[in-house]
Amino acid sequence: MNDREASASTAVGARIGVLGAGQLGRMLGLAGRALGFELTFLDPNPESPAAALGELIVADYADSAALRRLAAADVVTFEFENVPVAAVRELEGRGKVFPSSRALEVAQDRLHEKTCFRKLGIGTPPFEAVSSWPELASALARLGLPAVLKTRRFGYDGKGQAVLRSESDARAAFERLGDAPLILEGFVKFERELSVVAVRSRSGEVACYPLVQNHHVSGILHKTLAPAPRVTEALQRAANQHIEELLAELDYVGVLALELFDVDGALLANEIAPRVHNTGHWTIEGARTSQFENHLRAILGLPLGSTEAISPCAMVNLIGAEPDARAVLAVPDAHLHWYGKQPRPGRKVGHVTVRAPDAATLEQRVLELERVLSAS
Repeated sequence: MNDREASASTAVGARIGVLGAGQLGRMLGLAGRALGFELTFLDPNPESPAAALGELIVADYADSAALRRLAAADVVTFEFENVPVAAVRELEGRGKVFPSSRALEVAQDRLHEKTCFRKLGIGTPPFEAVSSWPELASALARLGLPAVLKTRRFGYDGKGQAVLRSESDARAAFERLGDAPLILEGFVKFERELSVVAVRSRSGEVACYPLVQNHHVSGILHKTLAPAPRVTEALQRAANQHIEELLAELDYVGVLALELFDVDGALLANEIAPRVHNTGHWTIEGARTSQFENHLRAILGLPLGSTEAISPCAMVNLIGAEPDARAVLAVPDAHLHWYGKQPRPGRKVGHVTVRAPDAATLEQRVLELERVLSAS
């Protein structure tokens, strides 16, 4: 019996270990329970959102005893990309871990990430690594203003970055961010932000979800439209080719997200996320198989599910406040997902998906939902 057959034969009732127990872990847990899997989470926070969905080991990610307990699972994965690479490597030495520590290491550093894109011939904004004010000034002379200065590691939802429009902006940003390794990126005049989510199994089977269009507010994802409007077959093929090249290069198993800029019909890669992704939340109600179920199928060696969109769908994040659930659910075909997190400004505490029979009706329903949320 080969590895794939062995993993599939024991999948029902399998135990899945997860590094991290945030909202993504919670949604993995919901998908796993529906399939009959057991889950064990490792997270330092005893009040993590996924705690109700399985066993929770409360410990630091570097705790070797806790990692040994997690490694007793049939397979281990992670639900966010800032877990220590060393912890994933230790788990790899004890059993099956997907995705790999290599994929995590590339995704954790924006310079490594964009270097990987460039190696594969995937277009990116111009970029340079900087570690001092003279290096930043020199890079600005080459790339020009405006530009974006980012920390190479740990930035998300607009954190750890600054748009530079003048030398004074650059000096202020460097004073704020310069204690960490940085990357300067040329400013891209893009038409819209897109992303593609794909999944690759242990046998190398790949399935791509439709391109989606994303709208951010203050650096935080506000909403996703799925499928993205005005997507040609050529544009979808290009996105699929880029993410399939990345999956192969990283020998990746599980769900991967690729964020893209649409620049006059050409795609430039922004970043990858080696995990289930916020721009894929629409798949819970909007696709034949959710990204969460497909991630679990992939890491267990099971056949992948269809990634076809059922109907036009949108996902709207709930940021910082609890909504009026009655009003939200009064929007036709709206589905509320609450993460069980304490609301605070800028924090993702849930999301709502909305479906419709056509794009025009979806637009009306999203506007209605946004009015409801702004009144909450």
